[in-house]
Amino acid sequence: MAKCLIIIPAFNEAESIEKVINNLIERYPHYDYLIINDGSTDATKRICACNHYQVLHLPINMGIGGAVQTGYRYARDNDYEIAVQIDGDGQHDVSFLGSIIEMIQSGHADVVIGSRFVEKEGFQSSQMRRLGIGFLSVLGWLLTGVRVRDITSGYRAVNRKFIQIFAEDYPTDYPEPEAMVIAAVYGGKIRECPVIMRERESGESSITPRKSIYYMVKVTLAMLIRRLSFGVRRAK
Repeated sequence: MAKCLIIIPAFNEAESIEKVINNLIERYPHYDYLIINDGSTDATKRICACNHYQVLHLPINMGIGGAVQTGYRYARDNDYEIAVQIDGDGQHDVSFLGSIIEMIQSGHADVVIGSRFVEKEGFQSSQMRRLGIGFLSVLGWLLTGVRVRDITSGYRAVNRKFIQIFAEDYPTDYPEPEAMVIAAVYGGKIRECPVIMRERESGESSITPRKSIYYMVKVTLAMLIRRLSFGVRRAK
């Protein structure tokens, strides 16, 4: 069995983190996990301490990209073969972890995305968000030749090669689509695994309706710049 680390970035997830971790421990006690407490200001830190969870506390809020990259650096430094990212808000159903990890372990993929759009079951997000995801998916395909339908999904797994790559170079702000561009230009075999996601029960998404336009512009530019910069490096 491959040595596997479950990375759980968490910012103010006091209402959900206990349920997420206890469910993970009950179902997959043979996998290691690490909560990255991203400078939470609620009771997340206290809950982790009281339950003796495996946690790394960041002194300030680094954002989702900084938190996830911290997890990849821990995975690299501790010789993990597979790293899986799940959210701390309970939206990602851990019952699909086995299928996702098996796709990496079998060599069928270097990067696996847990996708709600393969079998279209469970929470599908709002119509406006689906339109935005569809646009980014097409953009990613045009830039790399690889089509990832659920390109914004934070439910994903990578092998040792991409643990090392992402430990050194991971996008900081709204990182998921840009990370897929990185994976594609480095020649990664990217596959989607059907999963069911739940609607957020507590807390707030970092992408509010007011921030949606900024998100789309920022991510679009980041994907374009990332692809162009890789081409420049290859040309030198």
